[in-house]
Amino acid sequence: MDTCDRKRRRKVSGRMRSGRRCVAAKMKREAVKVLRSLTVENNNKRPDAMDDEEDEDCFSVSFLRNDPSRTAAAVTPRYSLLREVGRGSYGVVYEAVARKTGARVAVKRLQCDAPENIELALAEFWALTSLENRHQNVVQLEECVLQRNGLAQKMSHGNKKSKQYLRLVETSLKGERIIGYPEEPCYLWFVMEFCEGGDLNQYILSRRPDPQTNKSFMLQLTSAIAFLHKNNIVHRDLKPDNILISQKSGSPVLKVADFGLSKVCAGLNVKNSEEDRTAKAGGKGSNQNVIVNINKFWLSSACGSDFYMAPEVWEGHYTAKADIFALGIIIWAMIERITFIDAESKRELLGTYVRQGSEIIPVGEALLENPKMVLHIPQKARSSMSEGVKKLLLDMLAVNPQDRPDAFQLEMRMDQVICAA
Repeated sequence: MDTCDRKRRRKVSGRMRSGRRCVAAKMKREAVKVLRSLTVENNNKRPDAMDDEEDEDCFSVSFLRNDPSRTAAAVTPRYSLLREVGRGSYGVVYEAVARKTGARVAVKRLQCDAPENIELALAEFWALTSLENRHQNVVQLEECVLQRNGLAQKMSHGNKKSKQYLRLVETSLKGERIIGYPEEPCYLWFVMEFCEGGDLNQYILSRRPDPQTNKSFMLQLTSAIAFLHKNNIVHRDLKPDNILISQKSGSPVLKVADFGLSKVCAGLNVKNSEEDRTAKAGGKGSNQNVIVNINKFWLSSACGSDFYMAPEVWEGHYTAKADIFALGIIIWAMIERITFIDAESKRELLGTYVRQGSEIIPVGEALLENPKMVLHIPQKARSSMSEGVKKLLLDMLAVNPQDRPDAFQLEMRMDQVICAA
């Protein structure tokens, strides 16, 4: 079951207009107290509450608070939650530390109290666990833990022996709650790499313009999307909020994150087609054929964040080329530092738009209303944008998806444009 949209309001210079927004952003933010510590240990006994699960997958979980009447003498924690670092559209994220290694990690907690929450969580879980290889510009999932009634179990993709996993899938498919009760809440915990540099909005807008940083980020973003599309994953919610910054290496490294609206396009594996096997034998053509395949997979729900949605997404009939459009909006806004004020969060966000009188309209929505509209790139008179970048952005933001480069072509063209610049 795909997600849909609703009305929202956005503000510029004190004026507002209504628009659409996907369900991922309309989820009510859960009221959650900051947890002091998440402790997990091996449990050699098979608990009655999960008596059909495998022994090695079971854990005991306790949440330690400032309560002098409770002690943790019998528990050896694996992770300690340090502080809340953010609230997304369907979960709360904490900074945590792995007790064994001392490594900092990000822990996202999602309460499975509604089918739509479970659907978003499973989408993220399936997307990240479907990746056989790592990519430096895609956030890494370390593990996912399902917790219910004080007990926890590691999630594994397609584990048919786990009744809890199967119940999650059934809840998502049926669209009705079948697991958890008020006295026995169910949670999913995602343990991921921690990105201490914040998101792309925070990083770009808190620093002076730097052409070299822009070039590096453009290369990293196109590389990440090419990797995802080659692995048959359409992100569907690319925006600066969902691009995190890691600074562990000293230089900023982008991490595409938040796969709650992503789609794993099954049945498009390069191994399944005689045509693709022939292409694979030819060497360089193999990756491009995978991209062609994913762009033949049609999606039908209008989801994403409105300022970054392609025209065809507003109509509800689109392919992976919608990711290319969203990336074009992000790169354009990053280079020229074009921003708007979000009406809900009051934050200044990177994003391009079209003005109509006192209102601003997302570029995709404006192109849908007027397909012949000409985009003025760059917007600012004194712009350092090269002709190569300008032409590439216009192609990425073409109203017809067939006129946009696919992710593989985009990666190659971006390399050429940056080298030429």
